[in-house]
This record gives sequence, C-alpha cells and structure tokens, in this order.
Amino acid sequence: EGIAKLVSDKAADDYFNTRPEGSKIAAWASEQSDELNNRKELEDKVKDFSNKYKDKIIPRPPHWTGFRVEPLLIEFWQDMPFRLHDRVEYKKKGNNWLVKRLYP
Repeated sequence: EGIAKLVSDKAADDYFNTRPEGSKIAAWASEQSDELNNRKELEDKVKDFSNKYKDKIIPRPPHWTGFRVEPLLIEFWQDMPFRLHDRVEYKKKGNNWLVKRLYP
C-alpha cells in the first residue's frame, strides 16, 4: 500500500529509453487493454511502427508514462505447507519501518 504519483515526463523518457527496441515499438502498436479484433491487427501495427521508426530514435508515445509508488505498507508472504504461510508486515511510521509477523 502507498501513495502513487505520476512520474515527470523526463523520468518517463529516461525509463522508456532503457527499454529494448521491440518494447518501444510495442508501446506504439498496442492500444493497451482495448479490445483486439485479431492478432494480425496487432502484428500489422508492429510492422507499420517498425517501418516508421526504422533507423530512427523511437520517441516515447504521449500516452506512455509511469507511476512511482511511495510505499507505506509492504507485506511479504512465504508459501508454506498446509497454508501455514509465513507473513511479515512492514509499516512505515515517520522515517522508520515497524515490523511484525502475522498469522496466515
């Protein structure tokens, strides 16, 4: 749990520029989470954007950005037999983290 904040354009650009070329093309080709009529439609868009950006720097699409989560609570689960999972909770209080073990 935490507070999600939109990253700056510079932070989004910096991260986008670390991604492989194929991932950058996919970011342009995908209308993420919209309905896709068929796989060929997506593959055709990938081809189109691959041709458009061939031998060029691929810019970050305007719709592609990110969020940074500032955690306030983190819980780790370790799977154990018979659902007797090991659970540890870290809860932020000021600049410190309070740690406690939880029942599964």
